[in-house]
Amino acid sequence: MNHMAGSLEQYNTVVWHWPIAVYLFLAGLSAGAIISAIIIKWMKGNDVSPWDGIIKAGAILAPITIGAGLFLLIFDLTRPLHFWKLLIHYNFGSVMTLGVLALFAYFPVVILFFLGVFKKELIENGPFKFLAPFADMALTYAKAIESVTLILAVGVGAYTGFLLSAMNSYPLLNTPILPALFLASGVSAGISANLVVGLLFFKNSTGESNVSYMHGLDVKVIFAELFFLFILFVGMMYQGGSSAHVASAALSSGGLSTLLWVGVIGLGLMLPIGLNFALPHGVKHSHGFVIFNALIVLIGVLALRYYILYAGQTFVG
Repeated sequence: MNHMAGSLEQYNTVVWHWPIAVYLFLAGLSAGAIISAIIIKWMKGNDVSPWDGIIKAGAILAPITIGAGLFLLIFDLTRPLHFWKLLIHYNFGSVMTLGVLALFAYFPVVILFFLGVFKKELIENGPFKFLAPFADMALTYAKAIESVTLILAVGVGAYTGFLLSAMNSYPLLNTPILPALFLASGVSAGISANLVVGLLFFKNSTGESNVSYMHGLDVKVIFAELFFLFILFVGMMYQGGSSAHVASAALSSGGLSTLLWVGVIGLGLMLPIGLNFALPHGVKHSHGFVIFNALIVLIGVLALRYYILYAGQTFVG
């Protein structure tokens, strides 16, 4: 049977299912949330307590989303109770091993960032006084810890793309542009999630100038995301052979192509760009619009992860 004709047989190639797509989304969101929180924290006027709401949002979202993502990843393993073996058996030629090491270093530093930001609420006025030494360390060595966190977050954000691009027999996945695409979309998701949480739960401490800056930065990152997606398919077309056939099928065949054009490109990329150019300044910088825009961006990023994972495994030449 012709796999490009949409036969049922093509779906036998799918071995990574929706929990992996959600994990890829959450890992990217976590990295993007902490990256955007650190960017705001390093801006003049935001580097001292009380912390801006976007910083607080990133401090909460980064550990929660990576923790939830890792739980889904472990749940999806054939033998989930044996996940601990990944922590003691290393193969430094494996992308999976490098990713595990990055996550192993990333999780503690985002927890430190969280403790430093919420020291007053959780430790000074809360029940977790025994964590005071860690919070003090996070504040004393803030710049160094945040620099390391930023590097690790970039690694985690790109790692999800490297993980898929290492699958040599899948042309749509085995492309060098995928890590850049996933990093950009993860940063976009992190910015959007920080804006939603900051404006909904920390409105009084979220500065208007920081909201405007993050909102504008998100639009720029969306342009980068659109560019990387364009390069991915153009590059495959110019390779010719099976890569060109896979790209053509992925762009035009069945429900997955509809998800790409409607969910990813239409809703997640073009709509936010279009609205930000078409709407008056007062409307597009209102809190209601910023939250709406952030939500559609998050839906688009999740759709992108789902599309890449499933289309990459479905259309194999």
